[in-house]
Amino acid sequence: MASTSPSNVLEAYYKQFQRDFSIFLNCRAEELVEGGRMVLTCLGRKSDDPSSKEGCYILELLAMVLNEMVLQGIIKDDKLNTFNIPWYTPSPSEVKLQVVTEGSFSIDRLEVFEVNWNTLNNEKTFDSEVEISDGYIVAQGMRVAQGIRAIFESLLVSHFGEAIIEEIFNRFGKILIDRMSKEINKFFFVTISLTRKHNQ
Repeated sequence: MASTSPSNVLEAYYKQFQRDFSIFLNCRAEELVEGGRMVLTCLGRKSDDPSSKEGCYILELLAMVLNEMVLQGIIKDDKLNTFNIPWYTPSPSEVKLQVVTEGSFSIDRLEVFEVNWNTLNNEKTFDSEVEISDGYIVAQGMRVAQGIRAIFESLLVSHFGEAIIEEIFNRFGKILIDRMSKEINKFFFVTISLTRKHNQ
């Protein structure tokens, strides 16, 4: 899923999220006593637009790496064309709608919070030459790359093979370093506190 994805692709990912989240809530409802509470935090977005930068940007940067490696003959074109990442970042309204639709829980509280890709606050203005020479942005870019690697490495290995994984994430880290030296980017998280309803 990307900002350039056609509407039917975005819809397919959303429907899969609805199915998966509904099953998840149903299973948790079976485990909790009536009146029991649960707090969930998931990667999400503030915007209602699923193709917004809030939801897709980090994977679009990873896609740039894979496309570059196709152009250089490192990855076969057909391999890239058959690769999909099961990643959907729901909005608060989508999370709320699914909780209400599934019906096992009442919502106590729902919030969105943001975490910078870098660990300095939002007011910090980067002088890219100074920061990169000091190693700060380099370290931060590689930290984010390793976090994404922890999530997606097994998918990439199973599809492209293990031999090119280091190359993928070295290149990905360099793109992140470049972007983080020029702009402030954030991850968004949706947190929801739920109470198990009493059985009717």
